[in-house]
Amino acid sequence: MTSHIERSHAIVLSGPVDRVFALFTPIGETLWVDGWNPEFLHPQDGETRQGMVFRTAHGDETTLWACTDWDPLAHRVRYVRVTPDSRFGFVEVACRPTAEGRTEASIAYTFTALSTAGRSYLSELTEDAFARMIEGWKVGIDTWLRTSAGPSGEI
Repeated sequence: MTSHIERSHAIVLSGPVDRVFALFTPIGETLWVDGWNPEFLHPQDGETRQGMVFRTAHGDETTLWACTDWDPLAHRVRYVRVTPDSRFGFVEVACRPTAEGRTEASIAYTFTALSTAGRSYLSELTEDAFARMIEGWKVGIDTWLRTSAGPSGEI
């Protein structure tokens, strides 16, 4: 079974980079991810910044997150995440504008298994499965961008 993986996939999203990048923050993700409900531990208002800590629950798993790198001017963010007794990982998102006024988002995950359950999770996250997951993000984000009423400079 696999004990360490690195996956990456890029998508082109139908919105300007400042608007799209904000959707990769914990608060921004609540707008387009069903069931995403982060519990903010620090700061409690959920402001994305280096050092922020939050918790999420999915099924019977709880994951602890921290923002380790936050560069909104360069449209880059890196989170560390640990699902106790399963896996430890990094999530990196880098966005850049395209010539058509869209945004290319590159998403990279690195996971290390902490247990048999973690190795099982990693073995199921094949390159194809990861690409399908991120393509699902594109559908969710583009749907939100098309249907949201906010001006282009706002989430």
